Amino acid sequence: MRQADFSKGLLPAIIQDAVTGQVLMLGYMNEESFQQTQASGKVTFFSRSRNTIWTKGETSGHFLLVEKIQIDCDADTILIQAIPEGPTCHEGTDTCWANDNKDEFGFLHYLERLILDRKSNPQEGSYTNHLFNKGINRIAQKVGEEAIEVVIEAKDNNDELFKGEAADLLFHLLVLLAEKNITLNEVVDVLKNRHSLKSNK
Repeated sequence: MRQADFSKGLLPAIIQDAVTGQVLMLGYMNEESFQQTQASGKVTFFSRSRNTIWTKGETSGHFLLVEKIQIDCDADTILIQAIPEGPTCHEGTDTCWANDNKDEFGFLHYLERLILDRKSNPQEGSYTNHLFNKGINRIAQKVGEEAIEVVIEAKDNNDELFKGEAADLLFHLLVLLAEKNITLNEVVDVLKNRHSLKSNK
């Protein structure tokens, strides 16, 4: 990771939800609060008004749990991807701009990253790694099996079972994409291109 240049003074820290991609808030950090953030795994700022270090959530219990830290090209801005434990803003809203922090398709990208991490860093007992170890033929077979289950459940009236099978299908499809080294965004691009072509006709 690039080193932050605190010789420039306090650095702005943008906090982004690691799952949804939604920007949650902006704060400022000095070197001490940055190091504390890294050590504790909880986002910690420097308060310009109180002239002291404070951990987000130390009063409300709504901590921001660090997933990833990045430093920009000029080494003077910090981007932190985090998991919020409750509303981020002191006014009780999801973000400091009062935007709803909805999952939408953000969780699929989060799950995709988790699957890719399992591929690169296998963990004993992981079902995902069990699939990778079986190879592409077995992974593709599982996608086919889950697709059949979706079709079967679609003909019944049990929505919960149908949603469960649809979730299984999406998961195994993501594993297959990872095995093929194809990203979810690449598949979405195909859909976008098809939509664009149809719209222009």
